[in-house]
Amino acid sequence: MDRNYHVFSDGRLERNDDTLRLVTDEGEKKYIPVENAEAFFLHGQVDFNTRLMSFLNDRTVALHVFGWEDYYAGSVMPKRGQTSGKTVVKQVRAYESSRHRRRLAAAIVAGSIHNMRTNVVYYNGRGHALDTVIEELEAAAGRVDTERPVDELLGVEATARKAYYRSFNEVLPSAFQLTRREYNPPPNEINSLISFGNSLVYANCVSAIRATALDPTISYLHEPGERRYSLSLDLADLFKPVLADRVLFRVVNRKQISADDFETELGSCLLNESGRKTYTKAFEETLERTVEHPTLNRKVSYQYLMRLEAYKLKKHLLTGEDYEPFERWW
Repeated sequence: MDRNYHVFSDGRLERNDDTLRLVTDEGEKKYIPVENAEAFFLHGQVDFNTRLMSFLNDRTVALHVFGWEDYYAGSVMPKRGQTSGKTVVKQVRAYESSRHRRRLAAAIVAGSIHNMRTNVVYYNGRGHALDTVIEELEAAAGRVDTERPVDELLGVEATARKAYYRSFNEVLPSAFQLTRREYNPPPNEINSLISFGNSLVYANCVSAIRATALDPTISYLHEPGERRYSLSLDLADLFKPVLADRVLFRVVNRKQISADDFETELGSCLLNESGRKTYTKAFEETLERTVEHPTLNRKVSYQYLMRLEAYKLKKHLLTGEDYEPFERWW
């Protein structure tokens, strides 16, 4: 898999011959290769023009923009690697069939709860008292049913996630306690870390879907809406525990991130540039890790697992082969 590049400095990103050049507000020039780039993530106040967009489009490189409070603001997506009217028609028909949609939504919720439970079991086995949370997650998993309406399945997932988030206070030090999940804006350090990590997972799922012929705006668990790639929300729910949350636990418990890596202003608490760099470095290292895939019989990266998930969904829609959601097996 190609790699992601994160830009934190303010300035201008421009084409320079066959590479990219970042000219910072201080006049410093930094050169960034594009040969092996999957996507660029812009975290600073960065200007760019249509010449740059055309250049990235020719090389099928995505540009993900993070705006005020480092929320995901949108993407400049290149032309699709694949296009298929048949795939989009099948995708829409699955959404319009309430039975088919419920089946896919239930699978996503079941996979999401499984991956949350995997994290809790891991820390429960390392001296943290999390038996009650495990029981609540198992009870939630037992309520996943393909006959439930999609809004009820969302409620089951929300109940499971609420129980799951209680485990954070047992796993993390006292300075990073989660009283309740809040965002828009996040009021404290732990909520800021969760939001930032979730945004990175979402943006990477946008890139993964782009590699297929799937339409990123047609989803099954989350309701399709304006100005968002709702299919990315579906897939991101499967990968948040494996990517965002495990990175969060690691950087906090290893004291790689502290209270000094945040800025508080107007009721919001956000990672500063140093904190974002530390988190994204650990996040990208995780994306590059590989595991032995049980059916492909070869090692694949965590990043490639997201692309495989999009391909699995596409295959299900086209062939009718059962869709088995990603569930951590290692």
